[in-house]
Amino acid sequence: MRLGVLVNPIAGMGGRVGLKGTDGKVAEARQRGAEPRAPERARRMLTRLAERDAEIDLLTAGEPMGAAEVREVGFEPKIAFEPGTNTADTTAADTAAAVDAFLEAGVDLVVFVGGDGTAADVADALADTDVPLLGVPAGVKVYSSVFAVSPEAAADIVVEFDRTEQREVMDIDEDDYRAGEVSPELRAIASVPVADGLQSAKQRGGGTVETLAEGIAGDVDPETTYILGPGSTLGAIKSALGFVGSPLGVDVWRDGQVLATDASEAEILDALGETNTIIVSPIGGQGFIFGRGNPQLSPAVIRNASVEVVASRSKLDDLRVLRVDTDDPELDAELRGWRQVRVGRFETRMLRVV
Repeated sequence: MRLGVLVNPIAGMGGRVGLKGTDGKVAEARQRGAEPRAPERARRMLTRLAERDAEIDLLTAGEPMGAAEVREVGFEPKIAFEPGTNTADTTAADTAAAVDAFLEAGVDLVVFVGGDGTAADVADALADTDVPLLGVPAGVKVYSSVFAVSPEAAADIVVEFDRTEQREVMDIDEDDYRAGEVSPELRAIASVPVADGLQSAKQRGGGTVETLAEGIAGDVDPETTYILGPGSTLGAIKSALGFVGSPLGVDVWRDGQVLATDASEAEILDALGETNTIIVSPIGGQGFIFGRGNPQLSPAVIRNASVEVVASRSKLDDLRVLRVDTDDPELDAELRGWRQVRVGRFETRMLRVV
């Protein structure tokens, strides 16, 4: 197989510092202390690919769009495209040019590391071709169904897939997203390699959560600090606790007081007490409780708190498993296993975290 590997080096940088994305916010993300996320995600995918010992002719783009990560894990790639002199902040034009170079070199598959914006740029460049694409999730918003569930799963798909499917590439306006509005826009239909169980599509789940929210509110411990994730289910819980939280951000609450709203990782850590509980709800259709849409809930935050998972019954009807992708494989392993999911005032269901 001739494989083109492309890394968007700035993808996901805005997430952990509370910016909900990086489009137009790279400088601000850096001012807030953001670190690149995509390169390490790329290394994880490439390491698994090397472990699988597949026969692959690998092409990539020059630094910082893949060459360093590819070489670090032992591949000797062909450099199909060199970005311009200002390589600190690559652009959509660089992505398009790299994919064009891959096509000219005759690649069989393009694997990109990024988020929905990168997916849309790659899909646009592959339009009118039969070359499939596959995403390694590294962005804050991952609404498209072209992504593997983890970097390692992406490598497994590259080695194992035996068919492709037409899947949707979605994106949202990040300014609207930061203002609390989520209106996914269909950007493209792309051919994607498929391996059962290693990728999934996002859809929004619904269901009545009032009783669940009342149950949570009635059980709070005044000595515990609660870190409340994003989403409509958590929005109902925040309302039951007596405040209007950030619908897409993480809020921190203790004993009737809001300690932080739409908090960054650093703000959450500053607000922690002696006893802390994270309450999260899985993404409908995908099942992620960490790693999609809530990067502020970093490994450092998670390791300082217990975790309670809540969901409406209708959301769980569409889920077979829960998923985690925290950027810390050791923590991911600790979080895996059977977990109670609270679905009502008293009722729970058991679901496995994979």
